[in-house]
Amino acid sequence: MKYFYDLHLHSCLSPCGDMDMTPNNITGMAKLLGLDVIALTDHNTSLNCEATIEAGKRNGVYVIPGMELTTSEDIHAVCLFPTLERALDWSEYVDNHRIKVKNRAKIYGRQVIMNSEDEEIGEIEHLLIPATEVSIMNAHEKVAEFGGICYPAHIDRDSLSILSVLGEIDPSCGFTTAELADKSRLGELREQHQILNSLNIVTNSDAHYLENMRDAENYLELDSLSPESVIEYLNLKK
Repeated sequence: MKYFYDLHLHSCLSPCGDMDMTPNNITGMAKLLGLDVIALTDHNTSLNCEATIEAGKRNGVYVIPGMELTTSEDIHAVCLFPTLERALDWSEYVDNHRIKVKNRAKIYGRQVIMNSEDEEIGEIEHLLIPATEVSIMNAHEKVAEFGGICYPAHIDRDSLSILSVLGEIDPSCGFTTAELADKSRLGELREQHQILNSLNIVTNSDAHYLENMRDAENYLELDSLSPESVIEYLNLKK
């Protein structure tokens, strides 16, 4: 079956995420757009995943717990997990291995933790977007230790991407998937980077605002839908 997805979304917990990106607004908009499965991938934290999973159950949208990791090289990578518990364990690990500087909310925005009723229950004091101690070279392997999958985000962008920083995707990184922001560039990029011919390609919105979430267009063909089946699919080598 075809399951329409967006596996890279931010909530109001991301400092650059709009305050309208609440658990219910995100999942409600996903339902209106015709999406079957989404992933919540806030910067360097998974603390709004639980509320979004619960909101997704009410709104009829499957939510995979995740994170957008900032590596030590200042490269963004998407991390997805089969269970909330695994995601929260990873979130704790990252919190203990990241640069801690106080957030300046007037500049970067607030970092709000919510419950499934869109009520504020906390706020993260330290800015979430700085680099962590996790290198892109072993991010896939490290995330796998927590039962998840990791893949480089928006590789076609001019900043914060593996191609803009390193110029290539080293096969030793172990990635089986890569993300494009604009899938119309896939042919061009495959000519320039042969490794992309052996990777699964996903296209996600990386939305920080409700209006940036995309209509159902991209899909995975799966026998059944679950976090495990999505991760298994993305982990398969072509």
